[in-house]
Amino acid sequence: MTDIVVLHDKIHGLDPEDYAETIREACPDQEVAVAYTPDQRERYVTDASVATGYQIDPELVKKSDTLEVFACTFAGTDHLPLNVLNDANVTVTNASGVHGPNIAEQVLGYILSDVRNLRQAWEQNERGEWNHFQGGELRGATATVVGMGPIGTEIIARLNDFGVNTIGIRYTPDKPGNADEIVGYDQTLDAATRSDYLILACPLTETTDHLIDEQVFNGLPTDAMLINVARGPVVDTDALVSALRGNDIQNAALDVTDPEPLPRDHPLWDLQNCLITPHNAGHTPKYWNRCTDILVDAIDDL
Repeated sequence: MTDIVVLHDKIHGLDPEDYAETIREACPDQEVAVAYTPDQRERYVTDASVATGYQIDPELVKKSDTLEVFACTFAGTDHLPLNVLNDANVTVTNASGVHGPNIAEQVLGYILSDVRNLRQAWEQNERGEWNHFQGGELRGATATVVGMGPIGTEIIARLNDFGVNTIGIRYTPDKPGNADEIVGYDQTLDAATRSDYLILACPLTETTDHLIDEQVFNGLPTDAMLINVARGPVVDTDALVSALRGNDIQNAALDVTDPEPLPRDHPLWDLQNCLITPHNAGHTPKYWNRCTDILVDAIDDL
């Protein structure tokens, strides 16, 4: 009998076989199998008590009399057949929090590259040019972090270590948190006017869809930087392009875009004051280890 089945769903280019091996090390008494093919998925899911992967076929959930837990290896669960899983009394966990440390480090990389003017250093290095240039200092700057979930909290923690004044935006501003100041989403514009860095780390909801619009860009200081590690549509892309072209803000760093993937002929690619990374801030070599920790907790709760 198979106790745990790992569905062969690749995340961030990571091999699910490595995930299975990590689970075997953490759960030596459990029989762990990897389902590569549709036939294997059906055989193992209908036999195992725990399944884990990016997604699961609702028909397999209905067929199984043994499945108790589905551990999703993705932070979001909107793509899952939640009603079917609920009807089958299957507990669902997600990978919320596994991205926190690495995404926070990427945000810090964007910021330090900006404040220390490392882009100019790289350009001069390519030309073999020895010319001194000026850099700034992060301590004493003000950063607003939109979204105070596991990722936003990690970002704020790192900024606090650098002596940055932090403003956190969340749905429940009365709830304690690690930012110096916490406000609601209705205070986004006010917070933006006081920010050197506006960092987006929130989910995409009705409230956050196009939250960062022309009005917010007009309110940001002209030397401000926008960083988006949330979802592309949190930002009004046309308004962003206009703000960058008009130097209404100094620059932007985007790990997510709208549309995504960003077409090669999109104007954002041609802007010198916009750094784009291809939605890879979530990659970490410790991804499977953190997913395994969540899985083990779920098994312990059975």
